[in-house]
Amino acid sequence: MNLEDQIAKIVQANGAEFYDTETATEAEQTVYRVYITHPDGVTLDLCADISRELSPFLDVHPPMSGKYFLEVSSPGIERPLTKPRHFQQAIGEKVRLKVPGQDRLRGTLIAADDHGVTVETKHGEETYTYNEIAKAKTYFEW
Repeated sequence: MNLEDQIAKIVQANGAEFYDTETATEAEQTVYRVYITHPDGVTLDLCADISRELSPFLDVHPPMSGKYFLEVSSPGIERPLTKPRHFQQAIGEKVRLKVPGQDRLRGTLIAADDHGVTVETKHGEETYTYNEIAKAKTYFEW
């Protein structure tokens, strides 16, 4: 079982769903972020509870060498879509896709499987494989 699978088990034991991880450098410090989702929203208390359980686990199974800060948070309402399961969880939401050689696409994600996605745009339904998509994220119209 890999590290993300083990992190997912800890997150799920707290009633949330594991979304993704990210390593970032901010103010010359390394931050290891664990993104979670919850049907009723992600609260500060939920993040704190998961962080308290993940911290000792990651002390024994560090995600990287060297010092880092652990942060547990929501991926946000406008979140990156990088894995097939992210797209599958976002069906019905508005998405932006960057496909090389084309203008940025906006539309509603209407289907996603292990191979690609179908988006309803102003031009109709458009289908792309994951290999064709350079960047994707959900977006919210304010």
